Amino acid sequence: MTQPPIPAHALPVVARAPGKCILFGEHAVVRGQPEVLLAIDLYTQVAIRPSPEWRLNGHAGPVADHRYLQTAIREVWTTGTPLDVTAVSRIPKASGMGSSAAFVSGLVAAMGAVQGGVDRATLAQQVFTIEREAQGVGSPGDTSAAIAGGYLTLNTDVAAVGEALWTVTAGEERWTVRRIADPGWVWVVAYSGLPKATGPKVQAVGERFSSWEGPDLLRRFSEVAVAGLRAMAQEDRTETGRLLEENQRLLREVGVSHPRLEALIEATQPAAVGAKVTGAGGGGSIVALPKPGQETDLVRRLARAGAVPFATGPAARGVELV
Repeated sequence: MTQPPIPAHALPVVARAPGKCILFGEHAVVRGQPEVLLAIDLYTQVAIRPSPEWRLNGHAGPVADHRYLQTAIREVWTTGTPLDVTAVSRIPKASGMGSSAAFVSGLVAAMGAVQGGVDRATLAQQVFTIEREAQGVGSPGDTSAAIAGGYLTLNTDVAAVGEALWTVTAGEERWTVRRIADPGWVWVVAYSGLPKATGPKVQAVGERFSSWEGPDLLRRFSEVAVAGLRAMAQEDRTETGRLLEENQRLLREVGVSHPRLEALIEATQPAAVGAKVTGAGGGGSIVALPKPGQETDLVRRLARAGAVPFATGPAARGVELV
């Protein structure tokens, strides 16, 4: 599925972008290993319009301290015209569902439209550069999902994947993003209520990967991600669930789980084939693959366990003008 570029559009402009859910390979992807993820059908909508001064949601005060907005202004907004930026989101903040990537993708797509339009490969690089500069660490999975929609893989060239959508760089680091087929499943993502901080967790796990045990850990993350990709391509729900749990064991080993997240994973067991932390960890969310026909039961179990669950499928389209 090739999506058109963001077209030129005069102010005011409204864009929306989806969140994301990582199925396999988070953290290891920062070191060039495979990742499998999907854009989920929860969205952030960003509107921009002319303003006498820079404003965020109608107020000038928050602008100076908003790292993502300030970086976007510096990196891509060439007109110099102040804007009133209004964001409305269904994606919980600091939840591991890509709220910041969706915001930046919608914002930069809207800015690109005003400045004559922008193709998606360029947008993918711009948005990742802004996200990485604001956070200090990270990989382009979240931002690419927000821009492309659907299921994606990074750093994988096995037979189950399609042609490359784009390659994103940061210095000497490179990530190639490819689309993969939709197995047709419903996923349940559940926010724990514990906000997570991406930067510190990524840095802490990076130290583990730099230690003597790092090469073996990276190899194991890579093997699970590639096996998960193949299981999904074969629409093998049981094997995919087993590999989700194997990925979770690796995440526990590198220290990104949390007792609250473990309790939610345990709550899924009667109704799911597998579950794991999604995103940076230490808080945030889990993702579970329901047993056939038990999607509603799984949502109820997670709600009773105190989470905020979402039954979700892939967002068919990435960022777009509304």
